[in-house]
Amino acid sequence: MRSGAKVAIVGGVFAVVVGGVGYGAYNVLDDLNGGGGDGTDSKSTSAEVKTGPVTKAEIDDASKKFLKAWASGDAAAASQLTNNAAEAETALTGYRESAHVTDAVITPGPAVGTKVPYTVKATVSFEGKSKPWSYSSELTVVRGLTTGRPLVDWAPAVIHPALTAGASLKTGEASTPSIEAVDHNGRTLTKEKYPSLGSILDTLREKYGEKAGGTAGIETWIENADANGPDKTLLTLTKGRPGKLQTTLDANAQAAAEVAVKKFSQASVVAVRPSTGAIRAVANNPATGFNAAMQGKQAPGSTMKIVTAAMLIEKGLASANQKVECPPTATYYSRTFKNLAGFSIPDGTLTTSFARSCNTAFIKLIDDTKDDAALAKEARDVFGIGLNWQTGVVTFDGSVPEETGGEAAAQYIGQGTVQMNALNMASITATAKNGTFRQPILVDRDLDGRPIATASRSLSPSVSQQLTNMMRQTASWGTGRAAMASVGGDKGAKTGSAEVDGQATSNSWFTGFSNDLAAAAVVQSGGHGGDAAGPVVAAVLRAGS
Repeated sequence: MRSGAKVAIVGGVFAVVVGGVGYGAYNVLDDLNGGGGDGTDSKSTSAEVKTGPVTKAEIDDASKKFLKAWASGDAAAASQLTNNAAEAETALTGYRESAHVTDAVITPGPAVGTKVPYTVKATVSFEGKSKPWSYSSELTVVRGLTTGRPLVDWAPAVIHPALTAGASLKTGEASTPSIEAVDHNGRTLTKEKYPSLGSILDTLREKYGEKAGGTAGIETWIENADANGPDKTLLTLTKGRPGKLQTTLDANAQAAAEVAVKKFSQASVVAVRPSTGAIRAVANNPATGFNAAMQGKQAPGSTMKIVTAAMLIEKGLASANQKVECPPTATYYSRTFKNLAGFSIPDGTLTTSFARSCNTAFIKLIDDTKDDAALAKEARDVFGIGLNWQTGVVTFDGSVPEETGGEAAAQYIGQGTVQMNALNMASITATAKNGTFRQPILVDRDLDGRPIATASRSLSPSVSQQLTNMMRQTASWGTGRAAMASVGGDKGAKTGSAEVDGQATSNSWFTGFSNDLAAAAVVQSGGHGGDAAGPVVAAVLRAGS
């Protein structure tokens, strides 16, 4: 322990005093694992480096020593009990000096294998302000590669579960004022009520806290390793005055989206208003972490046929009521494509093939385009894909690379190198419905004057009408019928299933519109588009229509 540290043992509890100030205490259990101890490698008299799995007694001893040293504020001693002393000492020192944790009581639970869970009850103090802070985390005990000693496997999450490599804990005046985010009708939006908005609200605060007129308070936060990423507030010691920030979101649609995605282990949905580009809802399950709805990159399956159909109609190669071939299989540059269960449509039209999601009908027309890059151009020039959208938060704006041969054909049905997310597909549907690309936005551009992406041309009224009519047929009697049955108003849809290498079941995609609202969803390993993603989209459209 540090010079001057005093230890008093009262009822099995170590109360550690450092420099005359009570820093922490550690509840010591006689045996974390419910059995007797037989010592650790550090007590061994053998000169031979010990190998093999760590024992229960070693886990008990190593975790006790580390937690005791950490709770006492002795970063140097605690770090030597890990397998990365340099990084551990820096982080543990920062816990006291940068995060201003003035005392901590750490209580371990029983070990589960090599992992020891524990709770931390601490006090954070800064400039005369103090507040309790509690959370849970865990550590893992491993055997040192060179010493053979049982050591704590160092990771930032040992200090706090949300701490990642390169990030650090800080306490002080917040770098940006907090915000009171509201929807387009003025209803308050919080991460507690709408968990999927957590990272989005953090980003909006970072970008617009000052512009919204707020004043900063005193907080404990995780400073992101990426300077461009949002900080994560963990504790508020004193509140500043939040700035009021109006978003384009709709509380009703957002609530429905949150509920809908929770029915699946991995799902995302976004809703967009076609006439304006206003984003009405964004939800993910899991709700925390990566914002897959706006930053994901996946093949969208047959929902991409909206873009393909627009390109074919614009080039005069097909029309909604024109007959097209839909055989069971089609081959292009030695690459064979097939329909689900090998179905075919004798004497069908483009509308029939679109509504029933016939792959081969679209593949058969690729030769007639005389331009392998035609789909990439259509996606960019009409639907705004890849045009560096400035929504107000970080987004991936879709990608349709220029390809040749079989890879170009795969793009026609949303496979191969096409990459989209729910935001992109909702926007594509909105463009088909509106006729003109309106870049999705989450906050009004007047707040910061950021540039808004614009496509180089619109769809003609005739093409837009044909596209939306084909989507209406899909919702009326095609593959989207069951999912859209509960949706009212002027409605249309497109289903999609995207095969993924190494994945037994395809991803489920669905996109649709109802009046002036478009939505798209993806469910990982959800199978047919109408089965999983379809009900998610329908729930959001019902709430927001």
